[in-house]
Amino acid sequence: MQPVHKSQKLANVCYDIRGPVLEHAKKMEEDGHRIIKLNIGNPAPFGFFAPDEIIEDVIVNMQQASGYSDSKGLFAARKAIMHYAQEKALPNVGLEDIYIGNGVSELIVMSMQALLDAGDEVLVPAPDYPLWTAAVSLAGGNAVHYLCDESAGWFPDIDDIRAKITASTRAIVVINPNNPTGAVYPPALLAQIVELAREHQLIIYADEIYDKVLYDGVKHTSIASLAPDVLCVTFNGLSKNYRAAGFRVGWMVVSGEKRHARDYIEGLNMLASMRLCANVQGQYAIQTALGGYQSIDDLVLPYGRLGRQRDLAHQLLTEIPGVSCVKPQGALYLFPRLDPEIYPITDDQQFILELLQQEKVLLVQGTGFNWIAPDHFRVVFLPNTDDLTEALGRVARFLAAYRKRHGTD
Repeated sequence: MQPVHKSQKLANVCYDIRGPVLEHAKKMEEDGHRIIKLNIGNPAPFGFFAPDEIIEDVIVNMQQASGYSDSKGLFAARKAIMHYAQEKALPNVGLEDIYIGNGVSELIVMSMQALLDAGDEVLVPAPDYPLWTAAVSLAGGNAVHYLCDESAGWFPDIDDIRAKITASTRAIVVINPNNPTGAVYPPALLAQIVELAREHQLIIYADEIYDKVLYDGVKHTSIASLAPDVLCVTFNGLSKNYRAAGFRVGWMVVSGEKRHARDYIEGLNMLASMRLCANVQGQYAIQTALGGYQSIDDLVLPYGRLGRQRDLAHQLLTEIPGVSCVKPQGALYLFPRLDPEIYPITDDQQFILELLQQEKVLLVQGTGFNWIAPDHFRVVFLPNTDDLTEALGRVARFLAAYRKRHGTD
């Protein structure tokens, strides 16, 4: 029999959050091991559930959700998103500019498929949420990674962005609040990115899925609100702010200057129609979620569960010799650095695999987020304080053994 190979389109596609180390973790679980999973921002397994009123609305409307909706989504749901976009000061947004999808992930892939031809380039942050790089590659484009500067609070390096713009650059991706670093970008920095996009006629893709998961009183600014004359596509959804990841409800909003992008928008409409519609059941959660009590505001307070767990995780990690970490201002993650003088790691995926095998803790290596060196990893701080203390205690024990083994203690 002839071997059946995967498509060449997948040659440069990588998503290590659910990659080879996770497969090894599954085999260990099948053998009876209990794994503490700090690899994915999935709130429900850690006791963060969607608010009751959201679930009740979905149940009440279940019979109405039996058929297809409009390819862009239910009218009431898109109307609620439009109002939210107006609250965030996104310019020039109407109902037809809003697309509801099966999570933001589907819409990211759709937006890239509608835009890119072979050889087109998209500026993507390093580190990034790796689906962005994968979606660019899958669409036939090249992801060009601009650096975020850890010494500057993980803010994008404007000079590096400028240096990487070429005649083939079509767009820039801005992940704010950032996954995996937790950085939240100030308006002045966002304005600099807008100016580069304006100067070089780039589309701005704004991933804002964590725009309510903010700590220490930090405020979020949508970059599209600063760019009325630039084409922007802003992504958001229910998975994080409303702890409804399994509902697979996301949306994208096209704003700014759209007259020159009619052909691209026609492509978006075509792709939206080809998948008929997003799941209708989940769409009934949107109006209640956006218009109801924002329980996330309580969770992120210093005494709220997420606020306490962030502080504890940051403290436990930075107490380990040779580990430093910029304290996140948003999202659900820490992205600590391992001092290369103390931890001479050459293959960080192998490093994370050894941690899993020895301590039964599952993390994701920094290069899985397209970081440039094997000296970081991402920690999800969703577990309760007892489990978080146990997990990071195991990480500390593994790192102590690593230092002893390499004579750097």
